Amino acid sequence: MLSFENVSLNYGSFRALNGVSLQARDGELVVLLGANGAGKSSIFLTTSGLHKAASGSIRFGQHELVGMKPSQIVAHGVVHCPEGRKLFPQMSVLKNLLLGAYVHRSDKAGNRSRLEEVLALFPILDDKKDDAAGSLSGGQQQMVAIGRALMGRPKALLLDEPSLGLAPLVVKQVFEVIQQINRAGTTVLLAEQNAFAALKIAHRGYVIENGRIVMEGDRDTLMNNDAIRKAYIGA
Repeated sequence: MLSFENVSLNYGSFRALNGVSLQARDGELVVLLGANGAGKSSIFLTTSGLHKAASGSIRFGQHELVGMKPSQIVAHGVVHCPEGRKLFPQMSVLKNLLLGAYVHRSDKAGNRSRLEEVLALFPILDDKKDDAAGSLSGGQQQMVAIGRALMGRPKALLLDEPSLGLAPLVVKQVFEVIQQINRAGTTVLLAEQNAFAALKIAHRGYVIENGRIVMEGDRDTLMNNDAIRKAYIGA
């Protein structure tokens, strides 16, 4: 289980997270809903060790993540797929994917097997594995970003705005893959502004505003809440 207990994060004098507590139990797909600047990305950056919490605890299984190096966090099975993809555009698709396996670089056989799984999940990437990542469409680049994260062998996958800037048909395809990853046993924490698409595949969700969790519930509770529908679904 991935759990946050009273986590706070400061950017200088600005408090980006204020006493955040939430959980993603083993095998769950949990969605974080919130507007730009609400704190979704800050939760992920703190979890992955790129920012250090000012206070509180982030645990994955028996491991306390606060204070760990990002590479150690990945080695323990928590992998972050960041907003904006963050690919190396001049490098090939294959090299971008293999970068995700860096912490497992000594296990060459395991990485080959994992690569086969990723390319089976995204067949188009097999066709384009020698192409520069920057030459791909937005949807294909998002597939590379998710595939690179999967190469890290996550037990818990943090997906930050995977549908951002994608056409509706591509969004549908990406969310189907996310659901497939979750059904295969990977815990998923998904940050999304596309609340309707995210809630359709989620088990539970949290709403974050101004660095605080203001609401939580299962998929149906959030989907049928009038305030949520008005603020995030547009109905």
